[in-house]
Amino acid sequence: MIERDNERRRWPRRRLGAAALAASLLFGGTACGATPETTAAARGAASAQTPGAASGQAEVTKRLRELEASYNGRIGAFAIDTGSGKTVGHRAHERFAGNSTFKAVLCGLVLHKARTTDPGLLERRFHWTAEEAEKAGHAPVTSLPENIENGLTGAQLCHATITTSDNAAANVLLKQVGGPQGLTRYYRRLGDPTGRLDRYEPDLNEWAPGQKRDTVMPAFMARSLAALTVGDALAPEDRRRLVAWLNANTTGSRRIRAGLPADWTVGDKTGTGGGEYAPAGDIAIARPPSGAPLVIAVYTNRDGRHPEVDDSVIAQTASVLARGLGKTS
Repeated sequence: MIERDNERRRWPRRRLGAAALAASLLFGGTACGATPETTAAARGAASAQTPGAASGQAEVTKRLRELEASYNGRIGAFAIDTGSGKTVGHRAHERFAGNSTFKAVLCGLVLHKARTTDPGLLERRFHWTAEEAEKAGHAPVTSLPENIENGLTGAQLCHATITTSDNAAANVLLKQVGGPQGLTRYYRRLGDPTGRLDRYEPDLNEWAPGQKRDTVMPAFMARSLAALTVGDALAPEDRRRLVAWLNANTTGSRRIRAGLPADWTVGDKTGTGGGEYAPAGDIAIARPPSGAPLVIAVYTNRDGRHPEVDDSVIAQTASVLARGLGKTS
């Protein structure tokens, strides 16, 4: 109990600038498929929509419904213009499999813990077994013999977790922050009342429609990513470090990045599940050559008869969202 109270006192308040605060007030206003968990917030935000925002949202809704029909699946999406606070979305308050997108938030939590309650966490060296790396499935960094022998620091594990989506690295880090329940508590600290992580890798990727475990809602995930990358959920140095890891990601070239202009700087974290519903997603901070960045979250799944993941749907959705915010033509 004492440790929890100390942790609560050390946790920084989420103070956002005027633009980000506007985004936080508007995050639910453009979603389709709102649930009882978020209906009140969405209703209040909807009343604040400007005519321009409503027009952009109408186009997003039209385009993404058409894309869903051709895709034979479901698209959940949300985007925030962190300069103006304008938002657009689709099924933004429906649950989707989070898959590996949680890893961006996980490394935000590791950075925060190292800053506030566990100095040295990023420099400390951790070890795991070859069996643990094999069991985790996708482990391109942690399965290397030299890394199994020598271990990796917390910072190196975060780099592997985000830039290669290394599952074993994520599992090692999860154990340092209280496991899946610890990450769920961090979602709450960031203002997400519904996101949850229930299992370790790779089990968390098993998902079917209607399942709540290991799921997120696009609006809240985008808001959390905004708090971590342009808000003050993290100290400025830690925020820059997290964004650098996202910018260095090697798994997202065909998703959100592919749907935005080539001269934008995009940092993202992908997630992909298995099974007949082909859940897949991507979350990103996207900086145009000038102006404030966009924060984008896109999640998809198919109808059970088409088990192939289609990266182009995520890319097209990102394009629709950027146009809806008036950032591309």
